[in-house]
Amino acid sequence: MAAQLNIVLGMSIISVLLMLEVEAQAGSFSVLKYGAKADGKTDMSKAFLDAFKAACASRSAAKVLIPKGSFLLSGAQLEGPCKGPIEFLVEGTVMAPPDIKAFKEPLWISFKKITNFKMSGGGIFDGKGAQAYKREGCVKNDYCKHLPINLRFDFLTNAMIQDITSKDAKQFHVNVLGCKNITFDKLTITAPKESPNTDGIHIGRSTGVKVLNTKIGTGDDCVSFGDGSENVLIKGVTCGPGHGISIGSLGLYQKEDPVKGITISGCTLTNTKNGVRIKTWPNSYPGIASDMHFEDITVRNVDYPIIVDQKYCPWNRCNLKAESKVKLSNISFKNIRGTATQEEAIKIICSATYPCQNVELGNIDIKLAGKGTAKSVCTNVKPKLTGKQSPPVCTGSSKASDASDKASGGSGKASGKSGKASSSKKKSS
Repeated sequence: MAAQLNIVLGMSIISVLLMLEVEAQAGSFSVLKYGAKADGKTDMSKAFLDAFKAACASRSAAKVLIPKGSFLLSGAQLEGPCKGPIEFLVEGTVMAPPDIKAFKEPLWISFKKITNFKMSGGGIFDGKGAQAYKREGCVKNDYCKHLPINLRFDFLTNAMIQDITSKDAKQFHVNVLGCKNITFDKLTITAPKESPNTDGIHIGRSTGVKVLNTKIGTGDDCVSFGDGSENVLIKGVTCGPGHGISIGSLGLYQKEDPVKGITISGCTLTNTKNGVRIKTWPNSYPGIASDMHFEDITVRNVDYPIIVDQKYCPWNRCNLKAESKVKLSNISFKNIRGTATQEEAIKIICSATYPCQNVELGNIDIKLAGKGTAKSVCTNVKPKLTGKQSPPVCTGSSKASDASDKASGGSGKASGKSGKASSSKKKSS
């Protein structure tokens, strides 16, 4: 009798354990279960979408799993809202089709209108961009207009993307639009130095964005900001190769939303075209960008470490005699040190119509790599200088001071007018 009781008890325990295991796995939706194959050849688009739909319908926390292995994905548009929190655990390598003609719109994978979103797992999104970098046939065909962004995050709320790699995107690696409270931590973003328009992370019309402890090496801006970017922190980012960390370009489109509250801190830029930069178009539409702060930045062999460029004109098709109408104010560059490869290490070129207001530079120590001496060039700005200034900043007489004083009534303060600003469409570098 005791033996029978022990057997029954043992079986009950096993049943409970099995039930608990099934329950634990109930919230996990592997793409393999929905028909995906880790052979690098079979398109898993349907399997990925089906796994997402099942996870999205779960009222409890759910997880979409892409296990280790190589998966071909022609494209995926994953849209909420979902009934509960959702996580994408990406352990494998997800590969795009190499042929640029396979894409009819500028996206590969998009996540849209999801709240409480997480992505992690150490996996790789490989955009297979080599063919796109050649730009062959672009003059006679329109498919170059539709080069896909690797990862789009549109209208997400409370999101965390962590420990993910984006490789060889055909266009931007990551695009953030209309998001609230989204964090990127420990990402790796990589593409060849010569790859055009492959911004690492582009942010537009979003608030509460953080990019932390991330390594970016690409052919364009490591991090870039379009209009409507507010309360953004970029901290602990290493950048290079690339075009630096850039706010803008701004003013190209009508009714752009204001840019406000950008902090770039503790970043290192190596062998980049620019360091930290603000850029607006001449002859632009009205706009506003304010409260932009760059601090504790290390530059190593950077062409132009500090730039404010309100004559930004990459294609030389602008009316450079016309001034930018984007108002820049409350800008600081502090504790920036390292080496420049070009003599004009600091360029602060502001608008004569709306001179830059409340600009501060403190503890700048930038030397020219090789022979010669670094210098600064300033127009239409009268900055506050604190601490060390090497090279000397804005010391020469220029129309800058006069224009700045006139715009602020001689006080150096920003004018009280504010305008409506800009769109997140982009880009040239």
